[in-house]
Amino acid sequence: MSEKKKTVFLPSILWENRKLIMNLAKNDYKKKFAGSYLGIIWAFIQPVVTVLVYWFVFEVGLNSKVNDLRTGAEVPFVIWLMAGLIPWFYFQEAWSGGTSVLIEYTYLVKKVVFQIETLPVVKLISALFTHLFFVTFTIILFAFMGYTPDLYTLQVLYYSFCMIVMVAGLIYATSAIVVFFRDLAQVVGILLQVGVWVTPIMWDINTMTKIPSWCVFILKLNPMYYIVNGYRDALINKIAFWEHPGYTMYFWILSVILLCLGTGIFKRLRIHFADVL
Repeated sequence: MSEKKKTVFLPSILWENRKLIMNLAKNDYKKKFAGSYLGIIWAFIQPVVTVLVYWFVFEVGLNSKVNDLRTGAEVPFVIWLMAGLIPWFYFQEAWSGGTSVLIEYTYLVKKVVFQIETLPVVKLISALFTHLFFVTFTIILFAFMGYTPDLYTLQVLYYSFCMIVMVAGLIYATSAIVVFFRDLAQVVGILLQVGVWVTPIMWDINTMTKIPSWCVFILKLNPMYYIVNGYRDALINKIAFWEHPGYTMYFWILSVILLCLGTGIFKRLRIHFADVL
């Protein structure tokens, strides 16, 4: 099969190797905590501690308050914060882990018969295990606090899919480039460190009246704004994604461009992976 066909028919390659991908994703997930006493429990402890720290700093320390965009009623800050952090945790884990996937699985990259196009997807699925747990936990917590799941809640599935498509494009690009430019892994780490604060996760962009309108516009161009805002619309504000047609169209155009660009870069560089690694 030619290089062109491998790229054009990437979905069929992933489908044909779906069982292998799932097995690798499960092993990848378990491998992170191999040798520790608590095992995969650590995957949940760190995000929970992070949520508690941010909650204490912003609500208890800074007395931050947020309101439901639909009704204007005040919303408990902790659930508003969780609705924004849950997608970010997935984005952060998937992109940072996916960037180094070819280096991590060097022994598979050097196998002539192995379809290395499947490796970035392994990291996407591996990070998804923890994400699904936290989405379930968040929905249950919201129900206890009076935010009963409804049809709007199902939009979490849509926004999760949006995020997976977007991150896939980023991973295919950065995982290929980092083979030749190892410093890129550090660059991605810095971008994630800055991104968590630039994205309106701990702060409400709708109440930042002192920020110039042009600056707000630029901040909203961040694709993770669409995702974070979408999770809150699904769980708190009860707003459908088609009520934001402009942002929805912008997000999907950007995501498709990223995916095409990422897979294109991967295709061009893949023939050199085994030699460099």
